[in-house]
Amino acid sequence: MAGFAGLGVMGSAMSGHLLAAGWTVAGYDIDPARLDAHRASGGACVSSPAELAAMADIVVTSLPSGQALLDVTLGPAGLAAAATPGLTVVETSTLPLEVKEEARLALADHGAYLLDCTLSGTGAQARSRDLVAYLSGAQPGKDKAAGMLRAITRSQHDVGEFGNGTKVKMIANLLVTIHNVAAAEALVLAEAAGLDPQTVLTAVGDGAGSSRMLQVRGPAMAARCYAGPGMRTGLFAKDIDLITAFARQAGSPVPLFTLATAFYQAALAQGRGDEDTACVHAIIRQQAGLAAG
Repeated sequence: MAGFAGLGVMGSAMSGHLLAAGWTVAGYDIDPARLDAHRASGGACVSSPAELAAMADIVVTSLPSGQALLDVTLGPAGLAAAATPGLTVVETSTLPLEVKEEARLALADHGAYLLDCTLSGTGAQARSRDLVAYLSGAQPGKDKAAGMLRAITRSQHDVGEFGNGTKVKMIANLLVTIHNVAAAEALVLAEAAGLDPQTVLTAVGDGAGSSRMLQVRGPAMAARCYAGPGMRTGLFAKDIDLITAFARQAGSPVPLFTLATAFYQAALAQGRGDEDTACVHAIIRQQAGLAAG
């Protein structure tokens, strides 16, 4: 049996893949509606993370904040309260590394493993099992998690010791930040030059100028529809802050990333926090003086 703590966009998609693969999956979330949806999909529901730890030998956490992770792992009814030796917790969220380390140490006191296993991909990609896992941590935990990860992700990369998963995700998201703005800039230029954005998207996407962001978010940009099930701009702002701190700590310059972040800040200032990050396309269209719509 597997357990899931956090049944939001990512967690529900991943747990759904496990259910489809024949796993028994118990779920926990603070939102009753998400529990109802999990139950309707064939999953079992519990009232606390401790119940997950008591029932399952592997638990996936997909959570929105560092505090949520601490609550799930260290709270009065958290995973640590019922953890037994060998329990493996696969932490998939993009969170401050020091918070993950605190949770890891608390679980280690009970002989349990916390893996830092960040994921590359949007909510839509999670639904189509197009996620990439960056797995880091103790080898016994990695061995136990291998089969489960193959069921919920497209590929898995063992990136070494605990914490490397988060570091690799920071680098991946730095590129996402830049490439997303680059895709928007290119499609706005195409439109301003009198070209059909969809035609350009198809043609350029088939050549050397393509990128994963052009493929994933280009269609939304070409259609000027930013409401899809991807990454909310307000949530991605948290990732931008984490990358900024990571680069500062590493002492490495990130000039293109710094320039790109201005477009996300402009989107937030316009109240676009609930839109997909493809909405940076709208910001550049405004700068180009193109008509709204």
